[in-house]
Amino acid sequence: MVFGLFSKQVDPICGMKVSKDSQHKSEYNGKTYYFCALNCKQTFDKNPEKYAK
Repeated sequence: MVFGLFSKQVDPICGMKVSKDSQHKSEYNGKTYYFCALNCKQTFDKNPEKYAK
């Protein structure tokens, strides 16, 4: 994975810092959430209201 230097986001599932360049992302309630891996994205997509902040 390639991480940008200035655009770190936190994966809401595992807490890992990820870049906005991540290929794994989802939109929920007008906000974009970024994930370190497909598994975290899929977990979020099954129940986004549980993990959205």
